[in-house]
Amino acid sequence: MATGEKSQHSVATAFGNALRAVRGRVGLTQEALALEADFDRTYISLLERGQRQPTLQTIFELAAHLGVSPEELISLTRSYLPVNGSTG
Repeated sequence: MATGEKSQHSVATAFGNALRAVRGRVGLTQEALALEADFDRTYISLLERGQRQPTLQTIFELAAHLGVSPEELISLTRSYLPVNGSTG
């Protein structure tokens, strides 16, 4: 895996961890979040497993349905990145 691919994977994984943490904190299942935000449950699962990267629009929509700001979701994502990891 090339360095850029590793970085993208790290960001996707970090976002997934942040999404899962916030979703758990607010007490929503993947299915409940998917229904509220009008996404497929499998897409939420793929995001949480770092197998998909969200668009900016998706980040804003998920944050709104989770009751957090997009900035909070991104900040939490950054906290899950490896300390020596580069984001590009």
